Amino acid sequence: MNINAIKEARASKVHEMRGLLNTAETEKRSLNDGEKTAFDKLKAEITGLEADEQRASFMAEAERQQHGEPVGDKSLQSLEARINVMDVLRAQMENRSVDGPAREYSQEVERRTGRKAEGCFVPMGLLEQRVNTTTTASDIVPTIHRPDQYIGALREQLVARQLGVRVLTGLSGNLSIPKYGTGLTTGWIAENSPVPDGSMTFDSVSLTPKHVGGKTEMSRQLIQQSSPDIEQLVRDDLAFLIAKQIDRAIIAGTGTGNEPMGVINVPGIQTASLADLDWASVMAMVQKLEDEEIAGGTWLTTGTVKTLLGTTLKEAGLAGYLLEGGRMAERALRVTRHMTGGNVLLGDFSQVLLGVWSEFDLLVNPFAEPAYSRGGVQVRAMATVGTAIRHEQAFVLANDVEVG
Repeated sequence: MNINAIKEARASKVHEMRGLLNTAETEKRSLNDGEKTAFDKLKAEITGLEADEQRASFMAEAERQQHGEPVGDKSLQSLEARINVMDVLRAQMENRSVDGPAREYSQEVERRTGRKAEGCFVPMGLLEQRVNTTTTASDIVPTIHRPDQYIGALREQLVARQLGVRVLTGLSGNLSIPKYGTGLTTGWIAENSPVPDGSMTFDSVSLTPKHVGGKTEMSRQLIQQSSPDIEQLVRDDLAFLIAKQIDRAIIAGTGTGNEPMGVINVPGIQTASLADLDWASVMAMVQKLEDEEIAGGTWLTTGTVKTLLGTTLKEAGLAGYLLEGGRMAERALRVTRHMTGGNVLLGDFSQVLLGVWSEFDLLVNPFAEPAYSRGGVQVRAMATVGTAIRHEQAFVLANDVEVG
C-alpha cells in the first residue's frame, strides 16, 4: 500500500471513530460495549496504519537517496500533491513540528529563498483553485452528511492566473530583468555607400516584494476532522484569503503604499475609446494591439459592460452583436469584479510577471481572541509577491464605456 492509500485508510477510520463519539454525544450517553469494542479496534488499526506510513516514508526516502537524488534537490512539484493542509494545522494546534511532505516542502522553500517560515510554507498552487468555504462546523458533522452537496459561500472566480500570467518562484532579492530597447538600423544602400549607423540599447523590468496577508477563524472540531471533504474546505478558505488580493493586485493594484501596481494602472499601456460603443471602436482597439505585432489577446471587463456588449448590434439594422458566444472580435472575454465602471481591457496576459518571494505561509494561533473563547483557533495566511509587465504596449485600455 502506498503512502496516499495509507493516509486515506487512516482518515476513513478516524472518520468512523468520530461517528461513534458523535452518536453517543448526541444521545447524551457513554459508548456502549459494542461501540467501545469497535472504537478500540479502529484505534488499533490506526496505530498499525501509522506504523505502515512511517515505514513507507522511510523506504521512499531511502530509494530516492539510493538513486542519487539529494533531499535538498528534489522537485517541489513532487511534494505538493502529497501535502495535507489539515496535518499542518493540527500539528501547530498541538504545538509540534510538521512532518512528512509538508516538512520537506517547507524546508526546501526556506533553503531556496533564505526566508524562515513563521509557521509552515505550503504550495502557492493552492491559489489556483476556485474556492468555497464553510461557515460553521455543525454544517459538516457526518451524521446525515452529504459533502458532495455542500453549499459554500458565494465568491467571485479568480481570473488573473488563468489568463496566462507568468509566475516566477524561488526569488530572494529584488529582481531586475534585462529588456530589449532599440535595435540596429538597416536599409537599402547604393553601390559603395556606407551602411546605416545604429546601436542596440537596453532597458530593464524590476520586481520588488510586497506582503499580503489575512486571518480566518476555524472551529477546533473542523480542523480535527480528518474527512478529505473537510480538507478541501479548509484549503479553499485559506487559499481565498490570499488569492483574491493577489488577483486584484495583478489587474487593478494601485502601486501605492504596500500594494503592487496592476495592469490598468501601469504607465505606458495603450489607451482607446469605447464612448461610441460600435464595431469600429472595438476594431480600433484590436488594431492597436496588432500594430504592435501582438496576436490574440483576451478582453477583461465588468459584468455590466459584458451585458452591454452582448446586447449592442455591430451595426444598426443588421444581425450580429459586438459580443457573441463569449467572444468579441474573435477574442475571448472574461469578467471580474476587479474591473470597475466602464473599463474594458484588451491584452496579452503572458506579458505579466508575478514574482513569488514567499510561498503560502500558514501560522495557527489557538490563543487569539475571540477565537479562543469560542474554542476555535485563528489561522493567519501570508505571502510575498510582486508584479511587473514585460511590454506595456501589449495592453489597450478603454475606460469610457457609458454604463448608465
